[in-house]
Amino acid sequence: MSARLRVGVLGASESWHSRRLLEAFAARGHETVAIPATRLESEIDEDGAARVLGPDGVALDELDLLLVRGLPRGSLEQVIFRMDALHLLAEQHAVRCVNTPRALERTIDKSWAGALLAAAGVPTPPTIVCERRESALRAFERLGGDVVVKPLFGAMGAGIARVHDPDVAHRVFGALELERAVYYLQRTIAGADRRDLRVLVVAGEVAGAMERVSESWRANVARGARPRAVTLTDSERATALAAAAAVGADVAGVDLLLGPDSEITVPEVNGIPGWQALQSVCAVDLTERVVAGCEALARQ
Repeated sequence: MSARLRVGVLGASESWHSRRLLEAFAARGHETVAIPATRLESEIDEDGAARVLGPDGVALDELDLLLVRGLPRGSLEQVIFRMDALHLLAEQHAVRCVNTPRALERTIDKSWAGALLAAAGVPTPPTIVCERRESALRAFERLGGDVVVKPLFGAMGAGIARVHDPDVAHRVFGALELERAVYYLQRTIAGADRRDLRVLVVAGEVAGAMERVSESWRANVARGARPRAVTLTDSERATALAAAAAVGADVAGVDLLLGPDSEITVPEVNGIPGWQALQSVCAVDLTERVVAGCEALARQ
């Protein structure tokens, strides 16, 4: 592979992350293309060749590297089509996708991610996933009557609710039943001593970390939490790296919850992590770290 890479950034081209990534790749001499996730096309031509195209017919199968920065919500068919296109690029055209389609599927699906974390020995909160309201009510009791209810697919704290009252549980689970939702219940880790960390892992190394400070049990910066610089302990660092490896993510945002006595649990791993808030408390240029890590992966 030549020193100059053909790089695509998939996601909203005007977003903070996409703009900085495109600028950083271009500054390093690479050819770049911005690709809105809704502009993907696939075709099988007269010769039987399957291809994936981007805006204005750009041949994405000719890319060396595709960095996935956004996969917007959509219908089941739209989501499957976008993932099919990524699988085609990665598996038939050897385009280095960061993250890989398989890693994205693992991290987008909280149930699968949790099972992989547990199988790898990474501590994760007790969790029950089910489809029936009666099963969810039993799970609520089994998990101690204080749970965090999350959408199976979701990010930035959207759609999350803490339930610690049986009457509220009946109402919340009844509403979810009407939506034909899957019930994803995770035991709440709460208390005055609880700390919430976000760790950015890039190509098997910790690029940066922050504590998310909030008066609420929900410590998402998108929901009002304040970022604060933090130095990880060896144990916290090792847990974050193990969590990213468990889901196969080259670039990952690993959430660490620290309870009493500083015991560590990993509630989830984000396969399309943001680092804008982390950058505000981190001296290292995180975009450059991500770009350098992606370059190394593309050249392996």
